[in-house]
Amino acid sequence: MKDITKEFVDVLTDLLDIPSPSGREEKTREYIGLKLDEIGFAHETDPAGNLIVRLDGQDSKSPLTIIAAHMDEISMVVTGIEGNGDLKVINSGGLLPCKLGETPVEILSDKGGSVTALFSMGSAHSRTAREGSWTPGWPDVRIKTGLSPDALKERGVRVGSSAVPVRSSRGPYLFGDPEDPMISAWTFDDRAGIAALLIVLKLIKSKNLTTRKRLAIAFTVHEEGGCQGAKVLAQRERPEIFIAIDGCPLIDPETLKLDGRPGVWSKDSICHYNQRLVNDLMEAAVNAGTELQPVVYTSASSDASAVYNVGAAAIIAAFGHVRTNSHGFELARLSVFQNTIDTLFKYIEDKL
Repeated sequence: MKDITKEFVDVLTDLLDIPSPSGREEKTREYIGLKLDEIGFAHETDPAGNLIVRLDGQDSKSPLTIIAAHMDEISMVVTGIEGNGDLKVINSGGLLPCKLGETPVEILSDKGGSVTALFSMGSAHSRTAREGSWTPGWPDVRIKTGLSPDALKERGVRVGSSAVPVRSSRGPYLFGDPEDPMISAWTFDDRAGIAALLIVLKLIKSKNLTTRKRLAIAFTVHEEGGCQGAKVLAQRERPEIFIAIDGCPLIDPETLKLDGRPGVWSKDSICHYNQRLVNDLMEAAVNAGTELQPVVYTSASSDASAVYNVGAAAIIAAFGHVRTNSHGFELARLSVFQNTIDTLFKYIEDKL
């Protein structure tokens, strides 16, 4: 299949331009809608904010398959505003203070735009810091705004506002062997899944592929911290199959490798995945010229397992790029994204 890595990097770069914390996915949804208009697919947005593309298929009465990527990113949420204008924050999703370091951030404003500030862990001149045991948690950190509470209110910042790293610190960066480069960004999760689905839809259109079965490609809200968007979507649509396109964090280097092969989830903290579907995806990968690495997670879950957990789909899977430094400045081999896209397209072509 034609090399789409440049197109993938271009779409990923566009998506990195857009802050997209849970509850504030509207600009990412707008970008996806514009891309779908360019490709030539009709789309709709449900009351929860999920964006859906429907491919009716040749058999209008066939069971529905949903393939989804989530639009939100890990972020911070303001929990309090101190008298000097410092902001208390907590994480939304699996973000840890150590993953941020001390870095400029933007706080999304109710009035549009954002307010630039600094994520701060305080002085490193304490005794514990000198002894190497200083690990600030969320109660210890602040966002330094340099503005009074009244000025923050005037600019649309309040308790409940979200904050993310500024655009200039997000990447992506390519490095290593020019023939087989690495790519890093803050974060792939799940912009990489969005880019993959957009490129797969473009391939479907360019090849005039008509599926035999009903298929919906979905872009969901609020995966981080609860998978609420996917659950709303699946409970309404009642798919037989739900597949999440998301990353596979590298925890054990003996199980997953950053060698260009995508990963496929076999079990996570919620449930076992459907092993027949896992094998179908592994077969599609081989037919696409690659291979999937199966993995088991004890402290992770996905849109797919959350949907299965509420009884909204009978058959589930999750697969995508293998990455390290999860929920931070993530790192993957660039070729893994081409292989993910090729595998997904081959599965749709052969099985749907």
